Amino acid sequence: MNILILEDEKAAATRLQQLLKEVVPSAVVTGILETVKESVVWFNNNESPDIILSDIQLADGLSLDVFTQVKSNAPVIFTTAYDAYTLKAFKLNSIDYLLKPIDKEELRAAFAKYHSLHARQENLNKKMLDIFQNIASGKVTYKSRFLVRQGDRLITVPIEEVAFIRADDKVVFLHTTKGNKHIIDDSLDELETALDPNVFFRINRTYIAPLSSIEKIHNHFNGRLKINLKNADDQEIFVSRARAGDFKKWLGK
Repeated sequence: MNILILEDEKAAATRLQQLLKEVVPSAVVTGILETVKESVVWFNNNESPDIILSDIQLADGLSLDVFTQVKSNAPVIFTTAYDAYTLKAFKLNSIDYLLKPIDKEELRAAFAKYHSLHARQENLNKKMLDIFQNIASGKVTYKSRFLVRQGDRLITVPIEEVAFIRADDKVVFLHTTKGNKHIIDDSLDELETALDPNVFFRINRTYIAPLSSIEKIHNHFNGRLKINLKNADDQEIFVSRARAGDFKKWLGK
């Protein structure tokens, strides 16, 4: 497997090579490129590698600029120091990135995903590039309304009227601040990336709620948190111990 590395930090490039020897022993690093300019020249004079490991920020600009100037069908795994909380909003099942410093097991998991998604990778690359381009430019668009069915009509529900979203088996319900309930087509996984992470939080596998709907928070057994949501009919809703830390950070943002 031929691997090309786009990385302007020598220490990071060296660590990446060491990890690759452990995770993918058969890998051959065909080049380590530090700038957009030399990367474009390289692609114009060499066969495309099997996979690219690329930092977003290179010495003379964004690596995204490389892929707008050259044609390459090679899948890309981004390595980046971008804020993890920001990137979480864009982490879809089909997208991979690695936060610096690179963890060996995360690198191993990224290659496992690469193998499973290889057949669809060209389309995934475009999606990945579009997403990181939005992050780099600061242009991030989140869902602003829902289209739902009400009887034989279709109506829109503004995001400000969302009380919470709840999954019941495979059906997802949108509950509004007016006490209405609608079935929606989006999954909670999809909504976790589509909704503004400063406003909404994935409480557990069943609930997503905005900050405005959180009425009370109680410490519970084993590090869990129990919360009361407005319009939730006193349902017992828990934040797991694993997510409690992230939940508290979100509350304090």
